[in-house]
Amino acid sequence: EYIKMDHNYVILSNSNVLVRVTASDIMYISSDGSYSTMVLIDGRKHMFSFNLSSFEKQLETQLGLESKTFIRLGKSLIINSIYIYSINIPAQELILSCSSNPGEFVLNASRDALKSLKLMIETILKTRRLL
Repeated sequence: EYIKMDHNYVILSNSNVLVRVTASDIMYISSDGSYSTMVLIDGRKHMFSFNLSSFEKQLETQLGLESKTFIRLGKSLIINSIYIYSINIPAQELILSCSSNPGEFVLNASRDALKSLKLMIETILKTRRLL
């Protein structure tokens, strides 16, 4: 059977499971040691027996430039930047939200990681302004 392999899909597999998902359906990926959990915008979760660095490489290899929407935050988190709703540095809290699905995902990250993320977004906004 032929499966179309285009750049909009990420295909992840380990010994027992294969998951094919569009990149825009991925909300975030969290890591616990050598395991990674991919959380989709509808709340479904898929656990894989490889670490976050391996996950990052898979995204880059399969998505090319589109992988730039995924941002690594510290040692245990990769987020899909299109879903950033709010960054609260003092609370060490990042909220991801998707307009097509009710609810939000509240994630914890270090102050430094959140400061860097906030600065990156502000810098991108400044470079888009035409003065």
